[in-house]
Amino acid sequence: MRIWGIRRRNSKSAPFQLRWLVGGKPHQEPFTTKTLADARRAELLTAARSGEAFDEETGLPVSELRRLNRTTWYSHARDYVDMKWPNAAAKHRASIAESLTLATITLCPNTKGRPEPELLRRALYQWAFNTGRRGTEPPAEEAAALAWVAKHSPAVAALDSAQRMRTLLDHLARKKDGTPAAANTVKRRRAVLSNCLRIAVERELLPSNPLQRVHWEAPKAVEELDGRSVATPAQARALLAAVRDQGERGEHLEAFFGCMYYAALRPEEVSVLGRDQCTLPGQGWGRLDLSGARPQVGSAWTDDGMPYEERGLKHRPRRTVRRVPIPPVLVTLLRQHIERFGTGEDGRLFRAVRGGPVRSQEYGTVWKEARRRALSPGQVASPLALIPYDLRHACVSFWLRSGVSLAETARRAGQSIAVLQRYYAKVLDGEEARMNELIDRGFAEQDGDGAGGL
Repeated sequence: MRIWGIRRRNSKSAPFQLRWLVGGKPHQEPFTTKTLADARRAELLTAARSGEAFDEETGLPVSELRRLNRTTWYSHARDYVDMKWPNAAAKHRASIAESLTLATITLCPNTKGRPEPELLRRALYQWAFNTGRRGTEPPAEEAAALAWVAKHSPAVAALDSAQRMRTLLDHLARKKDGTPAAANTVKRRRAVLSNCLRIAVERELLPSNPLQRVHWEAPKAVEELDGRSVATPAQARALLAAVRDQGERGEHLEAFFGCMYYAALRPEEVSVLGRDQCTLPGQGWGRLDLSGARPQVGSAWTDDGMPYEERGLKHRPRRTVRRVPIPPVLVTLLRQHIERFGTGEDGRLFRAVRGGPVRSQEYGTVWKEARRRALSPGQVASPLALIPYDLRHACVSFWLRSGVSLAETARRAGQSIAVLQRYYAKVLDGEEARMNELIDRGFAEQDGDGAGGL
């Protein structure tokens, strides 16, 4: 670039002119006094000497252009949602919307006329950050709330503040009632915010991600299994029996829970289990060939409007098949289930009362009653098998304590070895004494043979 000296021209309103050249394209600004023109020239020279880039179209330093850009946080967040929507899973779409809703509520000023928090939350989560509803007009209250947000949302450039980011992170770490949110929830919200700001940097709305300048301690996630939640084999059998004793619906769901306890399946994997995925011999071990999952999510977040989403196995390529050997007791459960209830039109083994997939509310109610029937009052008040997912934890724990290798346990459960070691660390630690005994026995045998140790 090149900056010329101040030029005087024949004009009463602005007799002084500053001219400069960027990428071969001339630019100019008029001024009423030479002092103002000199000050502006000094600004451009300072930017040029510091090595700052200039925009060829406007001729302005990039930092100045960024300050002049009035793209709001609300507008950018909506664009970010639209960019992520096509390739995001339904649950991830909802997670993005929830995180950006909290961030937007925090960033908007607490001025007169601000809508009620619950209305703001509903309008942003259900309408502003849901790409699937772009062509639908929100209700009048929600529309007015979104108009207020569009008017009062700060510019993205105004977020280039470490202090503002610290305040925002503190809010993301809280629930609606002000109590601390779960560590994994905070981690997920922060990741969404950081990615949204990173895209702002990519679009040259920010010079850098301001979160990187904040030394903020995120709450530590509990990455170890709570041993109190793990049912013993006897307790697990009693719970399954208590499920079966709840009439026809309980009988239908006994094998559902059995798949979680005897094969370590996730609920969304059991929900999509079909007859063609089951190898059920007349005796001995069988096998399940898992190829997908059907997690429950709101119909507002799926492409087809269904309350669940068909997808591949968790953390696996879509067409991956996970083969899980199943013990005779589960083979028998599944055979009896098929003989009694058959399968749905789509071949699925488990169905809701009115058809369709079994929803968490339905099997959760049955499980709650089973705990009341099978456990003592003290156990009911404890974390023991508190949720159906704890059956999967009990299964994996049982495999490890039975001596199944880490690699095989991880393969059957559909987890990485690293996650298995971290989450089930206490279970593995509990085997230390037994392993030491095996080593001592090996030394004793060698000593008895006169080998004198290793």
